[in-house]
Amino acid sequence: MKMKKELSGYVFFIFALSAISVLALITLFIIARGAPLIAKVGLFNFLFGMEWAPSQEKFGIFPMIVGSVSVTLGAALIGVPVGICCSIFLTEFAPPALGNIFRPAIQLLAGIPSVVYGFWGLLFVVPFIRNYLGGPGLSILAGAVILAIMILPTVISISEVSLLALPRQYKEGALALGMTHWQTIYSVMLPAAKSGIVAAVILGIGRAIGETMAAIMILGNAVALPSSILDPVRTLTTNIGIEMGYASGDHQQALFATGIVLFAIIMVLNASAQYIVRRRGK
Repeated sequence: MKMKKELSGYVFFIFALSAISVLALITLFIIARGAPLIAKVGLFNFLFGMEWAPSQEKFGIFPMIVGSVSVTLGAALIGVPVGICCSIFLTEFAPPALGNIFRPAIQLLAGIPSVVYGFWGLLFVVPFIRNYLGGPGLSILAGAVILAIMILPTVISISEVSLLALPRQYKEGALALGMTHWQTIYSVMLPAAKSGIVAAVILGIGRAIGETMAAIMILGNAVALPSSILDPVRTLTTNIGIEMGYASGDHQQALFATGIVLFAIIMVLNASAQYIVRRRGK
């Protein structure tokens, strides 16, 4: 019996080690392929260069960093308030029968392929923006709307779990002190669940900044600094997705270097979310 237990422990350890090893190999591969280009061009010139023209040996990704940040920020401004309000509704106001309908529907959003979101945005969101707000339609605003919908399952699910995990005494004590239901939610429950909600927001932002297929279809992919939310942009992920198929030499290394930047951003976001969750657990 003891031998079986030890053998099981070794097997699970090997599986865990294999997962970490795959992550380490991917990281080393990306760094090995992209670091030479960063060393050749210079980190400052690569990050803050304004021109992306691989045929002319110009590898500046600053417009794409701005594009990624602007689209992700727009998605967060739209999706986070909606997601938190939905989680409050499901936790505090929704009848059980209605909640049993809403929760699977929200989870279904996470299973829809991103290309379907992009196709829907191309057919409905882009023409609406072009006809009623101006511009080409393929824009930051279109991307923000679609990505906001895509991050909703993450924000809603984690925020709802954080609210449901609160001790009942918090709510009962606040109501016993004479607070209204809304005052209890706003002044007691949301602050108490703040760490979990912030983690949900960070993970949602990580989901948005890493999106590729839908972004390629609705952002317009213009490598230039935007002057308004109605301008087309190109993000770090779409740049890799569009050009990797035919890139070679320094061009290919520049795309891997772009992947290093993107990988670093997502690692920071995920580490922040893990830190917040652990602090909440303590």
